[in-house]
Amino acid sequence: MLKYTLKRFIYMVFVFAIMSVILFGLYSMIPGDPARAEVEGLRNVLKPDEYQRAYELARERLGLNDPTHIRYIKWAKGFLRGDFGTSIIHKQPVDEVIKTPLRVTIFINIFSVIAGLLITIPLGIYCAVKKGTRFDRTVQVLTIVGYSIPSFIFALLFIYFFAVKLGWFPVSGMKTPNFTGTTWEMIKDYAKHLALPLMVMTIGSLGGMTRYVRAAMIDALSMDCIRTARAKGLKERVVVLSHAWRNALLPIVTLLINWFMSIFYGSLIIERMFNLNGLGKLLIDSLFNQDYNVVMAIQLFYIVIALSGNLLADLSYGIVDPRVRVNK
Repeated sequence: MLKYTLKRFIYMVFVFAIMSVILFGLYSMIPGDPARAEVEGLRNVLKPDEYQRAYELARERLGLNDPTHIRYIKWAKGFLRGDFGTSIIHKQPVDEVIKTPLRVTIFINIFSVIAGLLITIPLGIYCAVKKGTRFDRTVQVLTIVGYSIPSFIFALLFIYFFAVKLGWFPVSGMKTPNFTGTTWEMIKDYAKHLALPLMVMTIGSLGGMTRYVRAAMIDALSMDCIRTARAKGLKERVVVLSHAWRNALLPIVTLLINWFMSIFYGSLIIERMFNLNGLGKLLIDSLFNQDYNVVMAIQLFYIVIALSGNLLADLSYGIVDPRVRVNK
């Protein structure tokens, strides 16, 4: 196990390095000039020659006069020291810029995953046990519809009904501007603003995972060992939750981790639509403003999430089913 983990870690480092080269090269080829974007606000303040001088100094400071490979080497050296560069828009170190959005993104994604699991696992198991019943058929229709509708459609529907028509929740933002009150009132204000995006992210992810859990449980319930357990007189609850669920876990583990990663990527759109101060909104805003140091840091964070998720999925096989060996 240790040898395998070490090999996979080396592989992750290699893939991470290759992806950083590719991303840096791609962003270097995108039309636009970050230095021009940085000094654009000075165009109407400075004289033409002073503005041109400020622009040239900005290009020199950002290293844009150097070849791409030299700029990448400088960036990589800073990255290894924990220096992600400076945001040309926020005029702050990148790690300070992404600190708060990172917390927001992690919170809403973890909350959505936990809420989704609390719904999909019991629902999928129950549908498998009650296969063919009216309840099962109804859930299958709803999950197919939910799986087919993009999350941004759910977002638009929820905004229209719950925010515009009923007025139960705010349309966007994370808190009421200039709102002051007790700690409990602040928590309620945050909860009211986050309710819609959290509901959209949770409901939008239920369809696929419920169907996966149901299918895995149906396969597990048809195994010979399950028939043997029933023949021994074990209670149906024990057969389903102890024997069948354990056999169904192995194919579900990979899906769970991939589902978690897909929710992370899907939150980019939700954060933008609900104007949440998360990594998704920051990424899109930074792309529009050519703030590529921030963009690189966020993209590499998602790469780390993907690589770590794949490693966790492989290692979890041996935990869920000891017969699986991952030491080669």
